[in-house]
Amino acid sequence: MVGPSNPQTQFFTAFLLVLLMLFMGTSSLYTPQEALSNEESEAPANGRQGGLSIEDECEGLKFEDLFDYDFADFKVYIGDDWATAEMDAGAFVNGSKSAVVRDNLDGLFEGLSGGGNDYISTDERDAVRAIGPKCIGAMDTRIGMKEGSPHRGAPDWNNLTFVEDGIGLEEIDLVPANHPQERSCQNLGSANGCKEVPVSITDDLQIMMFLAEDQSNNVRFDKLPNDGDSNFTLALNVTNMSYAHLELNFPLKQGLRMSNFSIQDTITNSDGTMTVTENTELSAPEALYLPDGRLRVNQVVTYAASEYPIQRDLFLDFTTMAPETNEAPEWSSNAPVDGTVIPMLDGQNVVVTGEKTEMWATDDSGWGMDCTFTESGWSSSLDGEGNFIVENQNSQASSSDAECYVVDPFGETSIDSRNWTFGKVFTSTAVLSATGDNIEFTLSPTGLVNEMSINAHAHQSNAMGQMRTTTLASDDAVLTLPLDGLSPGMVMVMGQAQSSTMLDLDFMLNFGLEKASLAPLITVSKNLDGMNATWEANGLTFTLKGDVLDPDGEDVTLSLLLCGYSTNDFLREGSGWEINVNIVSCSSQNPPVTAYDIVLTATDESGTMTTYTVHVPDPYASNDDTSNTIDSGEDTEEEGLPALSMMATLSITMLGAVFAGRQRRD
Repeated sequence: MVGPSNPQTQFFTAFLLVLLMLFMGTSSLYTPQEALSNEESEAPANGRQGGLSIEDECEGLKFEDLFDYDFADFKVYIGDDWATAEMDAGAFVNGSKSAVVRDNLDGLFEGLSGGGNDYISTDERDAVRAIGPKCIGAMDTRIGMKEGSPHRGAPDWNNLTFVEDGIGLEEIDLVPANHPQERSCQNLGSANGCKEVPVSITDDLQIMMFLAEDQSNNVRFDKLPNDGDSNFTLALNVTNMSYAHLELNFPLKQGLRMSNFSIQDTITNSDGTMTVTENTELSAPEALYLPDGRLRVNQVVTYAASEYPIQRDLFLDFTTMAPETNEAPEWSSNAPVDGTVIPMLDGQNVVVTGEKTEMWATDDSGWGMDCTFTESGWSSSLDGEGNFIVENQNSQASSSDAECYVVDPFGETSIDSRNWTFGKVFTSTAVLSATGDNIEFTLSPTGLVNEMSINAHAHQSNAMGQMRTTTLASDDAVLTLPLDGLSPGMVMVMGQAQSSTMLDLDFMLNFGLEKASLAPLITVSKNLDGMNATWEANGLTFTLKGDVLDPDGEDVTLSLLLCGYSTNDFLREGSGWEINVNIVSCSSQNPPVTAYDIVLTATDESGTMTTYTVHVPDPYASNDDTSNTIDSGEDTEEEGLPALSMMATLSITMLGAVFAGRQRRD
């Protein structure tokens, strides 16, 4: 395969490949309701002729003729085997440029049912999704490597190639869902549920390529014989990348560094000769070391449309040879002093976050930490985000001392070390109180710290209870954490432990506790006659009024059941409710209904229900009862799910008394 700077070869970036899958399509391949394959097939009579394979179609298209993005982001992760890689790419297209994308795609399906009609459909979108991985698998990444002394020009590059099975694709809003201009597809043969929008819409869209699920790589290349230990050059053709960010991530390799770079512009003259100039206007690549020691290189590139047909190549030279000068890393004043306790929690290996550790030391080339523990089975490391990870495989040792040095990527070590103690500073349990409205949080000291201050609260993702504080020394301590203001459901314990001899310990503990849902409270207001209902003069309708409250503060829905028919047509204002009840649904009852049992049901967001039965006699019904017994119209309230407690029942009674008193004052 020809190298990235050969002007006779068209190189396509990973991003171009992602987008080509959206812009290629042939009449011989695209049928909305049929599976797509790469075999040649005869084109429809009214379509383009001469079936081509997917590979041929992808190879024949030029990205610059079809697409212009606002920004693209590429990330390449070279594998530890130095033979495979993962490539992620994302592109953002905004405003009028997105309309051009949709129009280009629709135009490529011209001659097919639904293609070239100035509408982009979900059928067209699904077709390009289906052929995308195969298309990209046939294309060139425009990235190559070569071991040895620094390379320029067009030697025999070790090119990176895509792996079809490892390619995952996704697009966002190519055909926006529920768009105001959306319509059902008008063409014959469209799939069920097919929708389309005008290509002229300017909604932003995004296109992404990523590692497919259950795959380890989506790029491969010939294994570097020396696994990156010897010098090598990585080259990228960045022609037509209007505005893009490139991120290259390398495996952990002692001493690996970027030694040089070059950005070259090549112009092919009319006589076939080439003129190569060094581009000094683009920003230089930035090399940095992650806390775990891996090398990362960032590069921002631009390419104006007016610069075409200049071919632009980026060359990055790497070596493992130590730099001529290299200062040893140093501890900073922010690092914990000797004797500091670094607290740990069960099940959590990250003992200090990267936001804090990045302030502990300094070095021009980045740094890591090398810690030696006194107890066997203990180890530590910094991950790529700088998080300090400590693992203990020794169940017999709950704590351990360690001596730690700062180490740079080239093996230089700090002169001074720091000696710290790692381990648990307390154990804890938690249970709900007997009333269910508090958490009893019990802490037991381990003796690793003489005394510490503990503050904690009951916590949910969108709410927190009142903070409680205690001092933990030699004896156990219990904090009662209120659940007021929290919703029914899972509750955790969140807080912090502080001591002058240890780092602050932030904790979020899950004891499997759940706040129970209290049932809603319903009342029905009586009218001036002391009755539950107020009847209309026609004798067919009556009105009920009342209030409903939820002790947990959740929203409550209401429903009413009468003679087997239900409704939720309530008027609601604050806690008050009102409903007009029509008795027509009871007209078919035999014998005729002379009194109505209304069942009100209140359900909160947690699904807890309260039912309330209201007895309403019909003042217009004939009464054959010679005893002249007067129906008092009393109400009954049934147990909710879960059942109402005695306190809830008393609350209903008191609430009814308040409303009755208010009516008397009125």
